Amino acid sequence: MSTMIDSEEGRTLSTTVVESRDQLVAYIESGSKPRENWRIGTEHEKFGFDLETLQPIPYEGPKGVKAMFDGLARFGWEPIVEGGYVIALHMDGQTISLEPGGQFELSGAPLKTLHETCAEVNTHLAQVKEVAAEIGVGFLGLGFHPTGRREDFDTMPKARYDIMKAYMPTKGNLGLDMMYRTCTIQVNLDFGSEADMREKFRIGMALQPVATALFAASPFKEGKPGGLLSLRSQVWTDTDPERCGNLPFVFEDGFGFERYVDYALDVPMYFIHRDGQYVNAAGQSFRDFLDGRLPARPGEKPTMKDWDNHLTTIFTEVRMKKFLEMRGADGGPWARICALPALWVGLLYDERAQNAALDLIKGWTPADVDRLRAEVPKLGFDAPSPDGRTVRDLAADMLCIADKGLQARATNDSMGQDERHFLGTLRQLVDDNRSLAQELLQKYEGPWGGDINRVFTEYAY
Repeated sequence: MSTMIDSEEGRTLSTTVVESRDQLVAYIESGSKPRENWRIGTEHEKFGFDLETLQPIPYEGPKGVKAMFDGLARFGWEPIVEGGYVIALHMDGQTISLEPGGQFELSGAPLKTLHETCAEVNTHLAQVKEVAAEIGVGFLGLGFHPTGRREDFDTMPKARYDIMKAYMPTKGNLGLDMMYRTCTIQVNLDFGSEADMREKFRIGMALQPVATALFAASPFKEGKPGGLLSLRSQVWTDTDPERCGNLPFVFEDGFGFERYVDYALDVPMYFIHRDGQYVNAAGQSFRDFLDGRLPARPGEKPTMKDWDNHLTTIFTEVRMKKFLEMRGADGGPWARICALPALWVGLLYDERAQNAALDLIKGWTPADVDRLRAEVPKLGFDAPSPDGRTVRDLAADMLCIADKGLQARATNDSMGQDERHFLGTLRQLVDDNRSLAQELLQKYEGPWGGDINRVFTEYAY
């Protein structure tokens, strides 16, 4: 979740008053870039745990989040403070921030190649491991915390989370689980025009369930099998129907920036940020705000920063700001962090690959996508696909297209290796017809003998 960073762009947005809907449309449209300026932004979250007790780490204390932040400062990270608490670190376009339950998130810088984004991930994780080892902390990448109960998590000192914590239970049964007990990997991608955005959005929305199957890594709940392969994905179906799930209008004729803005205007607000404080606007209307009728700030109109913040509170499977976010993957082990951007860059950053991906979903309806989205958390690769095959077949096709797309990019590292090797871990899953979630369940029921604590020793970073 985004963190307020004092920057020249942020200050400009904070002083630019919105007078019309057209400004909101223009803001999103301004993200359009020529292909040579397209970049890759990778985000990933991970659970911190006490190496002795295996419990989630708190904010304070010698084995807490604050101690991690203090230790990471040696590498040049600069603190971001809210209410007297360090809530994030910032350096060179990257941000380390906190999810509500203390999950560590790296929001990476926009980078040109997968080699660069993977090097960024590797550097970050090496730094985190170094500091964590010194204070007796470990980190685990899975989609849902394998043992923790809601009450086991210390709420992080970010005022927006207090607002969300109170509002979430009024909209769904699992919003607090989303906040405290889930982790994800995401990739942010650029578009060249409205037409290009439309194609990318449709491909991303249609194939997001296949990415969920490929990255399924959340089979446990409170120490036992939870009955699903991606519990994280299922949690989102009962979080908040007004801001989550699929968007059927993306597949309609005429979909574009204006239609998305109209949708976003009708997503209820959470908050606005004024004078360093969060003002509770939960459930209120941005349309009313645009008209100067927001109950939380009567007579006041929004700034562009308010609009930018509001867009970050939409949690659909694909989300648009000035770029597109692919949001369907569980958190996972080290290699998967690089595999997710490789999958989507391969599909969407080469013209022929993008056309092939469009052909793959030709004839799909929003109802087909909804069915796929509903069945994948439980069935994974075995879920039936809209074309009468299985999700595993779709995954194999996606990887083939992505492989060709990455080959066409012809971007080599210092060893002469192109970007296709980042897909290796996903190819192995498809070849074995077994997700990480299924691997974990087999170990739990076999060599682990039901000892869930083994996941912390065998799968920690």
